[in-house]
Amino acid sequence: MRFGIDRLLRESALRHVMNGARVALLAHPASVTDDLTHSLDALARLDDIQLSAAFGPQHGLRGEKQDNMVESMDFTDPLLGIPVFSLYGEVRRPTPQMMDSFDLLLVDLQDLGCRIYTFITTLRYFLEAAAQFDKSVVVLDRPNPIGRPVEGLTLRTGWESFVGAGPLPMRHGLTLGELALWYIRSLQLDVACEVVPMAGWRPEQGPGYGWPAGTRSWVNPSPNAPNLWMARCYPGTVMLEGTTLSEGRGTTRPLELFGAPDLEPRKLLAEMGRLAPAWLQGCRLRECWFEPTFHKHAGKLCAGVQIHLDDTAYNHLAFRPWRLLALVFKAIRRLRPDYPLWRDFPYEYETDRLAIDLINGSGLLREWVDDPEAAPGDLERMATKDEQAWCIEREAVLRYR
Repeated sequence: MRFGIDRLLRESALRHVMNGARVALLAHPASVTDDLTHSLDALARLDDIQLSAAFGPQHGLRGEKQDNMVESMDFTDPLLGIPVFSLYGEVRRPTPQMMDSFDLLLVDLQDLGCRIYTFITTLRYFLEAAAQFDKSVVVLDRPNPIGRPVEGLTLRTGWESFVGAGPLPMRHGLTLGELALWYIRSLQLDVACEVVPMAGWRPEQGPGYGWPAGTRSWVNPSPNAPNLWMARCYPGTVMLEGTTLSEGRGTTRPLELFGAPDLEPRKLLAEMGRLAPAWLQGCRLRECWFEPTFHKHAGKLCAGVQIHLDDTAYNHLAFRPWRLLALVFKAIRRLRPDYPLWRDFPYEYETDRLAIDLINGSGLLREWVDDPEAAPGDLERMATKDEQAWCIEREAVLRYR
């Protein structure tokens, strides 16, 4: 199969819209061609493209920033001599000065298929700015590495943030190009936007089910996204960022495991199995111990659980990470009602709302966890309604059948 960037480089007819235009690129470390050349370098080699600027999202164009709320600065590319603007520094939205640096923006970002992954928020902000400043956008499409399944509650009105760019479920099942089309449609944007589609993407086929496993190298789109297994866990394990539990930052398996010094994983797993055994399907869960070198519980021995998705137990349709982690929280609350689960701290520059609520796009999940009378079936009914509605809504923008 070929990604959008590979088609653009090989098929000169796709570049006709760039003739005479000043071209900018929005990219990060995973913006590479099939031979692992960074897209900025590959584009610079073309005689018919005039590169005038580049943009980096959260974690930077080079991906060097490890944690959330660690900002990147603007700089000048030492080889190309063009400005590289940060959209996770002094600003999150492109400024008029930034928009004046180009006529057409190429977007080449590897997404993880999860609402909270901030690259899709940056895409929305750029589409809105392009409509305002009469700029063109071309999205070079890439796979959604976790495929088409949909899961989670839809973000509620009034809960928009940098980690919630619109009324999407946690796991949306769209590619970045399809998301661009959905933003334009749902926000009624008047913007010139084209998508260079992939060739040969088959998200229903294993073993990758969205990612071309075995034929394409994985490059971290952000520092704590080291492999496909993390991507599959992420729509659930990202919720750990809003808790006092370690999500494995500071270990070699971030966002694939979780724990805390005072957690009792064997009791936790037993309670999860008692409450909602169907939510444990599609993976293997193993109790483990780890000592984070930084971040939450740094230097302390944590007891926890690792989610294994790399063997024959993995079932793409049965594995539902959002429900799995919701069940973790519910089981902890059942076992230890007074456990200090929710972390109260500034999250993505929001100070007046709990991180867990920002991550979920409302307080509904937290309220379900904290309500001793609420059962798994209650959350199942809420989520299923949202998921079914989203599957209908996204039909209009699906480009790969």
